[in-house]
This record gives sequence, structure tokens and C-alpha cells, in this order.
Amino acid sequence: MADVPNDAPEHCPGTSSDQAGKSSACQGCPNQNICASGAAKAPDPAIEEIRQKLTSVKHKILVLSGKGGVGKSTFSAHLSHALASDDSKEIALLDVDICGPSIPKIMGLEGEQVHQSGSGWSPVYVEDNLAVMSIGFLLSSPDDAVIWRGPKKNGMIKQFLRDVDWGEVDYLIVDTPPGTSDEHLSIVQYLSGAGIDGAVIITTPQEVSLQDVRKEIRFCKKVKIPVIGVIENMSGFVCPKCKNTSQIFPPTTGGAQRMCEELNLPLLGRVPLDPRIGRSCDEGRSFLTEVPDSPAAVAYQNIFPNSKLSHYSKNSLC
Repeated sequence: MADVPNDAPEHCPGTSSDQAGKSSACQGCPNQNICASGAAKAPDPAIEEIRQKLTSVKHKILVLSGKGGVGKSTFSAHLSHALASDDSKEIALLDVDICGPSIPKIMGLEGEQVHQSGSGWSPVYVEDNLAVMSIGFLLSSPDDAVIWRGPKKNGMIKQFLRDVDWGEVDYLIVDTPPGTSDEHLSIVQYLSGAGIDGAVIITTPQEVSLQDVRKEIRFCKKVKIPVIGVIENMSGFVCPKCKNTSQIFPPTTGGAQRMCEELNLPLLGRVPLDPRIGRSCDEGRSFLTEVPDSPAAVAYQNIFPNSKLSHYSKNSLC
């Protein structure tokens, strides 16, 4: 949970729980007396610190998915590239997938390091107006495993939000891991003061993905994050030679279209499979500029700036 201290025992009930300092898991914890007194239920001071730090960030968008492997990080990267294609906008991409940071690879930044300045951590820049931060920049090797419990992940996310010197930013895109766990609770809690414009939900057409995406949507409702809309990724395969479309992941229950109709959510677009997307990501290049005329790139461009995405944020993103 996001309200668990960094040095808490494994089964800590959390500082906001009625059992804080009283449950059997609290025995021997150095924070037991503080939690039992109720003092720990006070708001985390980091929330206000982060609010002040991010006053120069106009819009904050989460990219979520219930299921792993649906192309969420790919979408986050290409959304950032597309927004940064407007030279008048300043874009930042924050990777909070602590255990599986793929953004450095996708953005062509493997081997880059974070530098410390008087105003905090300096993000790594892909372009003059596109900044990136990820735990991947703090690892000695891309193959290093991050084996952390929830409290340590939460501390890292807090540090990213509070200590990174983002500067003046129009859009902060937050790439999250799949699910509805520690990282998601942390980002929602720590941005509660600064405000979140909304979330874009990524799915694939088959029911096994949609089941988990419905959970993600319910998570957003419970924590009061507006859902900007849903992207159906890997929506068919368009043969680059004959141009015929094949359904690799058949939408057996109607796909994202029916789910959005049932839940009264906007379907922002469908992106077909294209093996060149994977190649571009492996090479750290923007697919949108590498193959701009592909059906997938056209689908992306129909979703991005000056199109559907600009109309659904509560703060009117454009």
C-alpha cells in the first residue's frame, strides 16, 4: 500500500488503517508507537512537496492496462514522440514500471545515466523538448533485476515526482506497470495534490485482456481518475503486401468497441499489428517517423494531437 513506511514489516496494515500499530504484524516495528498514537495518519508531507514541484507541469496523463504485454509502454513512447513533434510543447515521460523498465530501450536511451544538479535529478533528453526518467537509468546493467517490496517501490516513485527537475512541461506522460497494485496506488496518492488529468487505458481485442482492463477501469473509478478513453492495440494485422487484414487476436466478445459501449467510455482508436513497430522499439527509434505511411502509424496519428485524445481530458489537453 502507498501508506506503508519504507521500514515496515511485510504484513503492515498501513498507517491509515484502524489496525495501525495494533495488529500482530506491528510487533517489533520501530514505527509501532507512532502508528498506534494516530500521528501517522496525517497526510504525507511529500504530497504537498510534489504539488509545489509540479506546478510547472500543465497536464499529467497516466497510461494504464490491466494486462501485461498489450503494448502500453510502446503507446506511452509513441504518444510522447507525437506530442513532442510540436516544437512549441515540452514533453516529459516518466516510467514507473519499477521491476520492468522498458522505456530506456524503446526511446533509444540504454546506457544513459541520471545526473544530479542543484535543483534535483536531471532527466535524460531524447530531443530538446522530450525528457525521460526511468529506474533503468539507475541500474548498472539492463539485465539487473529490481527485487523490491512495495515500500521501496513507493519511495522510488516519490523520489521521481519530488526530486526530478522537470522544468516547464506541457504534458507529463506516466507509463505504469500492468495491474492495480503498489505503483498505481503510489502515483495516485502522491499526485493527489498536483492533480491527474486522466488515464488512457490500453487493451488488446481478446476477452482475456478485456477482463483485466475492466478491473483497471473500476480502479480508476474508485480512486476518482477520469478515463480519457481506451485504445485497442494489436487490432488485426494488415499485410504490407496484399493489404488484407487478418485477426490475430479475434474479438470473441466484441473487443474494446463493445466494452466501451457497455461502460460508456470513448474508444480512442484501434492500432493494427505491424512487425516494424517491434523493430523500431528494439532499435530505439520512433515508429511514427520511421514508417509514417503504415496503417499502424496512421492509426496512431488519428489518436494523437489535434485529434480524439485532445477532447477527453477534464482540463482540455490542447
